[in-house]
Order: sequence, then structure tokens, then C-alpha cells
Amino acid sequence: MNIVVAMKQIPDLQQVRIRNRQPVLDGVPMTFGSIDKNALETALQLKEAVGGNVIVISAGTEELEDTVKEALAAGADEAYLVLDDELEHIESSVSAHLLAELIKQIENIGIILFGEGSGDNYSGQVGPRIAEILGLPEVGYVCDIELEDSRVKVTRSLEDCEEVVRVSLPAVLTVMADINEPRIPSVTQILKAGKKPQQILEVEDIGFDLKGDKKIVTLSSLAPENKRKQITVKNGEELVDALLTEGVIRR
Repeated sequence: MNIVVAMKQIPDLQQVRIRNRQPVLDGVPMTFGSIDKNALETALQLKEAVGGNVIVISAGTEELEDTVKEALAAGADEAYLVLDDELEHIESSVSAHLLAELIKQIENIGIILFGEGSGDNYSGQVGPRIAEILGLPEVGYVCDIELEDSRVKVTRSLEDCEEVVRVSLPAVLTVMADINEPRIPSVTQILKAGKKPQQILEVEDIGFDLKGDKKIVTLSSLAPENKRKQITVKNGEELVDALLTEGVIRR
């Protein structure tokens, strides 16, 4: 059984600076989103439990060939990638169609895993969109997975309870960030990652038109304004009084 994991290449959020409420991405390295890494760890644990093959799929710029080595080093067996410089800022409906076409290239799929949301936009749309395109059952906010022959038993975390459902395979699952703790690859695994197979496709290979009408348009994406009160204090007593006034501390 093939276990497919969709992962999105994003800027390393730890190194993003904000200027005039806009992110400054110059010189920021690319990586995979943290919840995508939880999805990969879920796939690796399923493989250890029942066997199978873990395949990472992704769409992005040429840098993705290096970024995907993170996933291969962590334990993924191979990768299917769509590369094009115009894929740097694609929206979720385009991502869904591209990844769905990648998935169609893979045989004997049991489970398709996503993080509950990407590390940048966190829209949570791509997984459900792909399930609709491929006509597969989809379960979101997954916190536990158990395979049962041709079905999967899934526990999903809701606001006030947990829900247990069973769905037939193949199925699309979106996992939560607290489902596990992603493993850190060893030096040996990192060195071997570059030798693992990668299937590289271009947008033209899957017959998709990037210049078609966009279904989602982002009007703005600004960091919240942080207005400082700039209260001047001359000594510790005045500082305590100011903090008491603001309700930061209490006597």
C-alpha cells in the first residue's frame, strides 16, 4: 500500500521579518510547514505498523528539489513533484488540481495525508478539495488513526468532543498538529536522501493551465498593528503604578 503525504514548501517562519506590516522574505530559506511534518510522521508511523511505501507529493518552484530532501531524510521513500517558477504564489484551488493530477500518477494508494492547514495561509482547503476532485471520502482534524483491513478507524478532535468514524480506503485524512512529534533525521539519513527517487513533472506534463481564472484572490495579508502607548516612567514606583493601571499586575 502506498501512503501519500502532501507537503507545502513555505518560507522558514522563524526567519521572516516584518516591515511596514509586510513580511520580508529576502534571503529566507524554504522549508516544509510544521503540520505537514506531522502528516509525514503519521505516514511513517503507519508504515512502521503495517508496512507500505511513503510517497511525498508537492508543487512549487525549482527550490523544491532541495526542500523535499527534508522529507526524504525523515523517512519518505520517494517524491512526486511539479516544478515551475510560476507556482510560487498559487492559491489553494490550483494546488488542489495540480496535486490531484500527481496522485493520479500513483497506483495502489491507501491513505492520502495532509496537515490540517498550511504553515503560511492555513486555509485548510487543499485536502478537502482533492477529496472532492478524486471522489474519495475525507475526514478532517484527525488525532488518531488505526488501519482495519480495507477500512481506517479515525478519531477526529472537535471543539467539545472526539468523534470516531470508519471510512473505506482509499481515503483523504487531514491531521492535527498535536497528533505526534516529528522525528529528526540522522546525518546518515540526510546523506542518503539525495539518492532516493524523485519523479519530476512540469505543469505542461499534466495538462494544466496556470493562466486560467483564479477562484481565490487574496486582497491583502498584513501583520496586525501593534500600537505602543509609550508611557514614560522615571523610577520603579511609577512603573508599578503604570502596570497596575493597565491591569498587567495586581497588588
